[in-house]
Amino acid sequence: MNGSRINSIEWGTLVGQRPRKAGCNSRIAVHGQEVHVPLARVTTDDGSTGFGPCRPFSEADAIPFLGASLEDLIDSDRGVADKSSKIEYPLWDLLGRREGRPVYRLLAEVAGKTASEPLRVRCYDTSLYIDDLHLATDEAGAALIAAEASYGYEHGHRSFKIKVGRGARHMPLVEGNRRDAAVILAVRAAVGAEATILIDANNGYNLNIAKQILRETADCNVFWLEEAFHEDGALYEDLHTWIERERLGVKIADGEGLASPMLLDYAREGFVDIIQYDIFSHGMTNWLETGAQLDGWNVCTAPHHYGRHVGNYVSGHLAAAVDGFLFVEWDEVTTPGLDGSAYRVEEGQVLLPDAPGFGLKLDEALFQQAVAANGFAVERG
Repeated sequence: MNGSRINSIEWGTLVGQRPRKAGCNSRIAVHGQEVHVPLARVTTDDGSTGFGPCRPFSEADAIPFLGASLEDLIDSDRGVADKSSKIEYPLWDLLGRREGRPVYRLLAEVAGKTASEPLRVRCYDTSLYIDDLHLATDEAGAALIAAEASYGYEHGHRSFKIKVGRGARHMPLVEGNRRDAAVILAVRAAVGAEATILIDANNGYNLNIAKQILRETADCNVFWLEEAFHEDGALYEDLHTWIERERLGVKIADGEGLASPMLLDYAREGFVDIIQYDIFSHGMTNWLETGAQLDGWNVCTAPHHYGRHVGNYVSGHLAAAVDGFLFVEWDEVTTPGLDGSAYRVEEGQVLLPDAPGFGLKLDEALFQQAVAANGFAVERG
């Protein structure tokens, strides 16, 4: 690092827009169209910079980093130190820019692997929310979500995650379950037999409802059921055994939100097939360790990040370091000031740029407006 030290930190939140408003999940009302993208930029005394997602963060959090040596904060052999986890993503970007390498190469190196050339990572369209509650019939509701899936297909997606669990809150139980099944069937018909379908109940099912929905949609070849219910080892063992007995091939995914501390135990025991810890709250460096652990158990990895846009870009870098990495969650957003055009979604894959750091660009004027309006800037004295 040549003795470089942090000279300044700037933080501000950009505001993006989805192509359409995101509706409900089984628990939460409408998510909306607007997306807040908090970013921090770190600059060293030799002029090197790096930026990335950073939340929560305050001026009081930033000040202790001023004057800190990069060697004490991030190491290309091990990753980001615990004490610098609040600015982890700006530091990874900074290190990549200083070395002229993409972050995925750095991560692969830490894991003792070699990144493929070029790096392509499967992704899924995560936009199929419960948008149909205003429609009176299952046919109309299913047709709406199927049309949303078709839009995603036209824009390069080949894997689709469908929010289910209407009967948990938004509809009467029987009617909601019936609508869930109708939607899954309609999406499968819309995207074709070769596309991948994932369903996410956000803990809105119980064991018996999960079995009912999977049975009624058996011909849809659902790839995973995410957060069927709150993590429970006995119930997950039952569901996993039942899936195998029914020869459905559906995988059990969990870990997005406030996951049980027992979740990795359930994965090691073979009851959970895919772990989804959030890419930001868990952190990239922690994910290197967790991913290696999961690879050893033959358990797959699919980090969550919904609602912060920049996760579309940074999460795929982990795929170079974790053999069992399955998908990038893709939440389509346009954020003025953040340029992610070096990333492309084609035929169900994200093509990652072979550019230094995360390969993202900031519009300086718009970022400075955000810093002035809702953020802060601190500089070493």
